[in-house]
Amino acid sequence: MTVKLDFEECLKDSPRFRASVELVEAEVSELETRLEKLLKLGNGLLESGRHYLAASRAFIVGICDLAHLGPPEPMMAECLDKFTQSLSHKLDSHAELLDATQHTLQRQIQTLVKEGLRSFREAGRDFWRGAESLEAALTHNAEVPRRRAQEAEEAGAALKVARAGYRGRALDYALQINVIEDKRKFDIMEFVLRLVEAQATHFQQGHEELSQLAQYRKELGGQLHQLVLNSAREKRDMEQRHVLLKQKELGGEEPEPSLKEGPGGLVMEGHLFKRASNAFKTWSRRWFTIQSNQLVYQKRYKDPVTVVVDDLRLCTVKLCPDSERRFCFEVVSPSKSCLLQADSERLMQLWVSAVQSSIATAFSQARLDDSPRGLGQGSGHLAISSAATLGPGGLTRGREPGGVGHVAAQVQSVDGNAQCCDCREPAPEWASINLGVTLCIQCSGIHRSLGVHFSKVRSLTLDSWEPELVKLMCELGNVVINQIYEARVEAMAVKKPGPSCSRQEKEAWIHAKYVEKKFLTKLPEIRGRRGGRGPPRGHPPVPPKPGLIRPKPGSFRSKPEPPSEDLQSLHPGALLFRAAGHPPSLPTMADALAHGADVNWVNGGQENATPLIQATAANSLLACEFLLQNGANVNQVDNQGRGPLHHATILGHTGLACLFLKRGADLGVRDSEGRDPLTIAVETANADIVTLLRLAKMREADAAQGQAGDETYLDIFRDFSLMASDDPEKLSRRSHDLHTL
Repeated sequence: MTVKLDFEECLKDSPRFRASVELVEAEVSELETRLEKLLKLGNGLLESGRHYLAASRAFIVGICDLAHLGPPEPMMAECLDKFTQSLSHKLDSHAELLDATQHTLQRQIQTLVKEGLRSFREAGRDFWRGAESLEAALTHNAEVPRRRAQEAEEAGAALKVARAGYRGRALDYALQINVIEDKRKFDIMEFVLRLVEAQATHFQQGHEELSQLAQYRKELGGQLHQLVLNSAREKRDMEQRHVLLKQKELGGEEPEPSLKEGPGGLVMEGHLFKRASNAFKTWSRRWFTIQSNQLVYQKRYKDPVTVVVDDLRLCTVKLCPDSERRFCFEVVSPSKSCLLQADSERLMQLWVSAVQSSIATAFSQARLDDSPRGLGQGSGHLAISSAATLGPGGLTRGREPGGVGHVAAQVQSVDGNAQCCDCREPAPEWASINLGVTLCIQCSGIHRSLGVHFSKVRSLTLDSWEPELVKLMCELGNVVINQIYEARVEAMAVKKPGPSCSRQEKEAWIHAKYVEKKFLTKLPEIRGRRGGRGPPRGHPPVPPKPGLIRPKPGSFRSKPEPPSEDLQSLHPGALLFRAAGHPPSLPTMADALAHGADVNWVNGGQENATPLIQATAANSLLACEFLLQNGANVNQVDNQGRGPLHHATILGHTGLACLFLKRGADLGVRDSEGRDPLTIAVETANADIVTLLRLAKMREADAAQGQAGDETYLDIFRDFSLMASDDPEKLSRRSHDLHTL
């Protein structure tokens, strides 16, 4: 410890000692002033720090609130979460720094002011009181005259006591001066050291906290840079679009309704005027939308939508040139009508086209509901596959791996089809679709030369195949057909040509087999399908189970089958008619045609029904396709003026209706009651058949105007064909639901 004042000088009470004391007192007084100022500043710092913490925490809460504004954005949410957590940790560290600063101020500076300087002040006061007492004793001792020996002795004793007291207090004061001088040094330095250590801890924790985010900050910086570039591009695009739209809008053109793909199908939106159905016939401007096969409107965005037409497939749209207002059109449903007005002729045409197109687009996009619906709502039970997966050539293209090659593999997998039907050459790649056999390339050329009334040739690998035709090929096959056309080959001891035979030999064989029909046997009885699924030749057919077929009102009803012993006497046409009934027998039908049956034979005993109408009543897609491929007239009617399309519509056989429309059925034919197929479909609320019929009408209208038409029409018919062939149970359930409600 460094001695500020010399104790010897203190005992001498020299002027130098007194000057040193005064100098120390002045310094201590200045020290006290500055320490008190430091305490005041420190308290202000602590108070400001706490205000800063409170404001910072509120600021962090404000940042967190930004993350919950609008739709969630993962990138922003992660950024704000990480950074607010880091800032919160830094604020916690800052709070610890403030606590350490306050503790250091109280422990070092405030203790020095209140305790160290107080002891110094008390010692100083005692010293100066002793100095005054000594000064008084010296003065009194000097003033006592000689003649007063007693008083002089007393004054000397008092001086001695005063000097002793002064010296003790002077030594104590000198000690306090030296102590306060040293204490001032290490207390202030310790205070600064602790303060710096607290600051170092605070900033070290902040550095560690931010170091943990270094990689994330680097990645975020790269992402933000990319976002800035994207934003700049978007801003430029928006500015360009803004200029174009501004120029367009300033031109005074009417806004176009929006047309886009939505989750429920094709969506069209725009403003229309609607005439009220009340007595005042007032007009109101509303926001109309075509979506999910419905026409709806609303006044304001948050208002519930009002359904104008629940199922557009059961409606028609027509222009209203006789209306008092311009640009009017009417949407008519079986239960009501709605008169609407557009803002211009062009917008009116757009809306009319949109309503017409919704019949196709809503159907192709709609998902099917298996639960029955009300008659007024229609019904849709077809799960339509995406048209994008269907090639333009036919349904089979693109359905499974291998494309059209898959058709060849599927047809050739049938028993006997792996060889040519006529020369047994392996791996045939051609087929006769009306006979149901596979052919090699040489035999296919010979078949083609016979004419389409004998054989219709198609490539298994080059042409596109519809699903019902593929299924028909698999249902017949070489084995079944050869049992008919080669029934007497062994009995006649005729040698069948082989793959190595000449073309002349094969041509002679094919001509004798299919044109001259030399190898046919007598007419058969009704037989079941190939593969043991029906009664064999020579046995009566198994009658259908009661209740499996419930004829609909107005539909064709098949009469009971005659006994099997009467079949021998049947005309080939009558045999074909019987074989087309429920359950149909394709081998027997092929046998009847081979024996010269007229494919359009008329059964006078059953309302002039044809085999095609008989197959329609049986709801047999394959029997109908087989008859059509062999020349059946799709428009031939019965006594009631109803053709196959009428009967398919009455019975609710959607797959057959689709087949007849593809094969050229006349949409305008009316029965004896004056009803065409569309009228019947609307009356029975069969939304699926209504859709198909209206699409076909629109297709005819486009063709009459020389337009190619929309591919959507073809896609929907392909989808129906696929459903009718691969999953006919859904079509059957749909028909049952409609007619049991």
